[in-house]
This record gives sequence, C-alpha cells and structure tokens, in this order.
Amino acid sequence: MGMSHSKYKFWPVDKVILAYFAFTAAIELIWFREIPWAGSWLGLHVLGVALILLAARNVETRGLLAEAIRIFRHWYPLLFVACCYREMATLIPAIRHARFDRALASLDYGFWGAYPTVWLERIYTPFLTEFLQIIYTLFIPVVLMVPAVNWLSRRYADFRYMAFLLALGFLASYLGYLMVPARGPRFLLDHFQHLSLQGLWGFGAMQTTLNQLEHDHYDCFPSGHTELTVLACWLSRSISHRLFWVYFLYTLCIVFATVYLRYHYTADLLAGVVVALVLILTAPYLYRALTEKGEAIGN
Repeated sequence: MGMSHSKYKFWPVDKVILAYFAFTAAIELIWFREIPWAGSWLGLHVLGVALILLAARNVETRGLLAEAIRIFRHWYPLLFVACCYREMATLIPAIRHARFDRALASLDYGFWGAYPTVWLERIYTPFLTEFLQIIYTLFIPVVLMVPAVNWLSRRYADFRYMAFLLALGFLASYLGYLMVPARGPRFLLDHFQHLSLQGLWGFGAMQTTLNQLEHDHYDCFPSGHTELTVLACWLSRSISHRLFWVYFLYTLCIVFATVYLRYHYTADLLAGVVVALVLILTAPYLYRALTEKGEAIGN
C-alpha cells in the first residue's frame, strides 16, 4: 500500500482486529451475493480500518484532539467487537447451513442422562429466576468494569493488555459460532419444557431486550458469557483479591444462569471454559510477539 511503517505504531490489539477484519471481509467478498448487506459490511470494514490507521499514525497532536484519539485508541477494540457480533448474525445464516443444536443437546443428554434445562425445572422459583436474569443481563458491564478500573487508575499499559485479551476472547467466540452454529435449548427443547420462566419485577423486560438483541443469532458454542466472565475473573486478580472473589462468585452464578435460563447447553459452557483457559495461557506470548520494538508491555 506504499505506507511507511515508521509512520504507524500498531498495538497488538490493532493487528488482531485488522486480521479479523481481513478474514470476515474475505468471507463477504466470496459470498457477496448470498450475504445480505454485504456491501454495507465491507464499507464498515473500510471505515474501521481507516479509523485504526488514523489512530495508529504517529502525528504530533495536542489538546482535545489528542485526548480524543487517545481515548478512542484504548477503547475502540471493546466497541468494535459489538459490531462484529452483529456482523456474525448476518454471516452465519447466509453461509452456514449446518445446525448443531441436536448434536449439542445429545451430548448433554448422553452425559447427564437428562436435558439440564428440563431437569432444572424442579428448582424453579420466581425469585431465583429474577436474580439469575439480572446476573445474566449484567454480563457486559461486569466484563468491562475490570479494564475500566485500570483506566480510571491511569494504569494504561494494563488496560491495553486487558482490552487485547477481552477483544481476543470476543472474536474467538464469534469464530466458534461460525464453525458450530447453534441457537440454544430455549428453541430446540422448548416443547420438552413443562414450565415457563417467570420472574418478579423486571424479568420480562430484561428477557425481551436480550431476545431482541440476540434475535436469530447462532451464538451458543462456545458460551461467550462463560468464556468472557472467566477472562474478566482472571484479570480482576491484578486489581485486588477481594474483587477477584466477587468475580469468582459472579462467574459461578452466570455459568449456572446460562443453563437455568435455557440459553446454553452444558457443552457450550465446557467449550467456553476451555477457550478461556487457552487464551489465558497463550495470550501473554502472543501479546509480546505482536508488540512492536520500543513499546512498553507493563506499566
């Protein structure tokens, strides 16, 4: 492209997101006729790449513009992954015609001797349903709170690594959705359920909002809620031991909530934990490998 490498300073997360953009853009070009709004998604990719290049460009700026670029540079990965989630909702139905719900439900049944979402009906209560729906709904704020604490504490190098790991986690889950499209037991096993979920106050509104956000999305395998919460729990250790134990309890609650509320098969949860552990072990090496010379890794 004729760019002088010295004019740009790419962070590890930039390289990961640019690679992901290239991958999904290639899919949209190959299946251009099959994918709805493929041209619009490609246009958004071009815009996203342009913004990343502008932020990565080594230009001396001061004042409000410099501060805006700095904030965008740090936070954009955690914003872009939301757009990538919506993109997958378009790509998967268009290019992936295999469905894995029955296979995942069979794995659950073969291991447990019952469908977990159906078996759990015996402990349903409106209070427990309300509580677990709140836990499930708070997923994004809880995950983002760990890097936000580092941002407010001005621990920017730690923030950059956390944004890298969490963005990597989100994107890895999206690739899992693409490889193993599944909608979840709330659809496949609905006719096996004897009781409908009932909460106390805000359950209906929370569930309706989430259903609208996740409508027609094949986002079960692996469980992103499990994977990202495990990653956030791991990262919370760097802030305080007390916060880690709060996150540990939250992680146990949300893992249980995903099955109780019929969003996930237990096979999804296992996959989410495995992906999280793989990223926890490999991300530090990948981060170092993608860090350019002269860029600080720690504070």
